[in-house]
Amino acid sequence: MRITVLGGLGAWPTAEQSCSGFLVEHAGFRLLIDPGYATLQPLLARVPAAQVDAVYVSHGHPDHCADLQPLLRARVLADRDGPPLPVYAPAGALDRLLAIDEAGLVDGAYRLSALAPGEAFDLGPFRVDTWSLPHWVPNIGARFAAADAILAYTGDTGPSPDLVELARDADLLIAEATYPVEIPDRHVGNLSSAAEVGRYAEAAGTRRLLLTHLWPGTDPAEAVAAAGHGYAGPVDVAAPGLVRTIGR
Repeated sequence: MRITVLGGLGAWPTAEQSCSGFLVEHAGFRLLIDPGYATLQPLLARVPAAQVDAVYVSHGHPDHCADLQPLLRARVLADRDGPPLPVYAPAGALDRLLAIDEAGLVDGAYRLSALAPGEAFDLGPFRVDTWSLPHWVPNIGARFAAADAILAYTGDTGPSPDLVELARDADLLIAEATYPVEIPDRHVGNLSSAAEVGRYAEAAGTRRLLLTHLWPGTDPAEAVAAAGHGYAGPVDVAAPGLVRTIGR
């Protein structure tokens, strides 16, 4: 399983980097996870829009889904007879985004599956298990298991015991870590720190940790060090173009 980082920032993109977004490739299947602000351009540098096989959206905040809309345009305006793109997201999470365009323009470009927390389903070569994780809006973390590799992804989340089960023995955990250690009071319970994520990864026996959704301007080395206080495995920060291959 090959994971390519399209971007790794939370809240807004900068001149150098997009918000969180990941291209996951396995057995010829291409899955796009969380197409947030400014992720479309780095995606299209790697794969044509028509060759994305499915999209998974953890929640409806635009730094995790905004570029789904131009992706749909890139598909339907180039080929109006092309197949609809399967899109998986929490129920209602994409309603406003999908309504911003000219009425009916992208309707045939996607097939939306509304997810309920705890649902398990097959997606291409993956078996997907899901968990409801605490955030301001419904957020569904997911575990993507293939024959020889497991990828766990949190979306955005505050503290939850379910994070350990989500990440249990995963080959790679991609975890929101907006702050290195201290979380401002206004975000407590809804966002995570790298220090917390490291402790969850250690308890879960995760083989590798990838920190994402860092607040713009955060020193990546500080986030890695904070996670390393509680986690003995390798830690990276999601940077544009970073590639990790997992599986045994």
